[in-house]
Amino acid sequence: MTDQLDPTRTVVLVMDYQRSIVDAVAERSGHPAPVDAAARAVATARAAGALVGHVRVALTDDEAAAAPAHSVFGRAVAARPAGSMHPDHPGAAFDPRVAPEPGDVVVRKSRVGAFSTTDLDARLRAAGVTTVVLAGLSTSGVVLTTVREAADRDFRVVVFGDACADPRADVHDVLLSTVFPSQALVTTTDRLPGLLGAAHR
Repeated sequence: MTDQLDPTRTVVLVMDYQRSIVDAVAERSGHPAPVDAAARAVATARAAGALVGHVRVALTDDEAAAAPAHSVFGRAVAARPAGSMHPDHPGAAFDPRVAPEPGDVVVRKSRVGAFSTTDLDARLRAAGVTTVVLAGLSTSGVVLTTVREAADRDFRVVVFGDACADPRADVHDVLLSTVFPSQALVTTTDRLPGLLGAAHR
């Protein structure tokens, strides 16, 4: 995979950077979520003219009730306090450090991946996007699922390892070093200015 990215055909997707998940990652892992790294990626993307997208998981009451109790997702929903995943709950709000701005793509999902329960694919294709750059919480959840979904939809995929986190550091490391490279360029946010500028040198 070439490192050059055309900013006019690239979106930086910040996924599940919402208040409750940022706090949960810090609590379960013992380390703060890498919000500053995600914020740097967003600022760099805006400056280069790339699209910025925001994905969050939030469930209406009907969607929460429909999650099967036998499924991994259903058990995760059931373990949360009632109503805490509702779109209007403060914990479902985007972290203000990476909050959407006018012109950004904003989607709400009701499953783990960014694509399966949203119109994200159609919106990115309408914008001419061919490359998705991912930052998200958690690495083994939304990032893993979205890498697979995006690759299956023939998008070029880039993952910012320093803007992802997982409650289990060993799982995070294995995904970045072994699993993701088969379908994505794994890099860090400090390389984004060069990646987006390379197409114009």
